[in-house]
Amino acid sequence: MKKISLFLLSCLILISFSAVAHGEQGPYMGGNIGTAWLSNLDVSGPGLSYELESNMGIGAGISLGYDFGNNMRIEGEFSYQHNELDIVVLPGGNLGASGDASSSAFLLNGYYDFKNETRFITSVTLGVGFVNAETDTFNAAGVPTGNFDDTAFAFQVGGGVGYAVNKNLIVDVRYRYLRTAEMDFGTSKAEYASHTIYFGIRFAL
Repeated sequence: MKKISLFLLSCLILISFSAVAHGEQGPYMGGNIGTAWLSNLDVSGPGLSYELESNMGIGAGISLGYDFGNNMRIEGEFSYQHNELDIVVLPGGNLGASGDASSSAFLLNGYYDFKNETRFITSVTLGVGFVNAETDTFNAAGVPTGNFDDTAFAFQVGGGVGYAVNKNLIVDVRYRYLRTAEMDFGTSKAEYASHTIYFGIRFAL
């Protein structure tokens, strides 16, 4: 009888633990902040192609979503990223650069969560939307080259690991790769891509 009681108690603990770890179906809100770096900005124009390199920057975002309770989630996300420009890479050599590169992204993301009997949840994501990217006070070798601003279609992919503090609160760390379609930067064309490592929080509403 004692063994049966211990077995039943263990089952109850496991069921309760799993319920806490998996969270609940319904709406949620999230926020994240982290480190962001740009892939080199490839710029091509009439008679000249070059790359813009930047320093490590910061990324942050907020989201509002819905957990369907079947390992799938969907959310709308707004994120912002800022980096400082550092070098202009030309075919014949490099030039010092200064200025800011920033972006604002509006994305619709889908998630698949790999849940288990622990508090840890791994997930993968795919998102599509639009990104507005701009450079401000851009100088190459001390020569002002103007400010550029454009909006283009974008997608992002990524994955992460979350930890369920309780059924209403999850903290996580995640990686995102974001890329846009070709943008117009003055008389030139440019492709914008970035990598971000986020630390986030998500709570049920």
